[in-house]
Amino acid sequence: MKLKVKIFADGADKTALLELSKDPAIQGFTTNPTLMRKAGVSDYEAFARDVLREVKDRPISFEVFSDEFAGMETQAMKLASWGQNVYVKIPVTNTRGESSAALIRRLAGRGVKVNATAILTIAQVQEIARSLAGGPPSIISVFAGRIADTGVDPLPIMKAALEIVAPYPNIEIIWASPREVLNIVQADQIGCHIITVTGDLLKKLSVLGRGLDEMSLDTVRMFHRDAVTAGYTL
Repeated sequence: MKLKVKIFADGADKTALLELSKDPAIQGFTTNPTLMRKAGVSDYEAFARDVLREVKDRPISFEVFSDEFAGMETQAMKLASWGQNVYVKIPVTNTRGESSAALIRRLAGRGVKVNATAILTIAQVQEIARSLAGGPPSIISVFAGRIADTGVDPLPIMKAALEIVAPYPNIEIIWASPREVLNIVQADQIGCHIITVTGDLLKKLSVLGRGLDEMSLDTVRMFHRDAVTAGYTL
């Protein structure tokens, strides 16, 4: 199945990331402090610079972690200085719920490629799109998976987000936090620009478009193989 949506690998395992960088189907990379912590990254700058020495031809996002806007701005400028392909992830608010829109507008005005993150509402997309309008290439990451986790269908929100940024050629929408391969198909069908995909989900891409009869037979064979291997008797 040929996809139009761009696949960005989401993770912070350096070995896996560098291996994926050899795959032309992976068109970009995203990280965040949570993924980096889970991957055992202890030196943020050393990790980022190591990766950037190898990944120079595709976008890669690194996130600020200060909770104060002045600190975010300082960190953002430092991160942006590490490479032309660096997108700086700025959360839509700080931990007190204060909007980052003004900061994002300043950064865009200074030529920083921003990846506005942790966005879940149409109102947030509207506000951030206004801040990024007319600036350098930028991304708005809408966490469709987290929207779905609350029992809300993310598709109408994702479609609305795409309509909001349509007048702004410098802004792309990411379908963030997908939960299953179906989400990749959905993102592709609605014309979403990018979808972030974790390593576990990337492994499942091999079954994309596979016939259901064949999948059924594989499932039957798996059950039989595992029962035989376990030595079960009745």
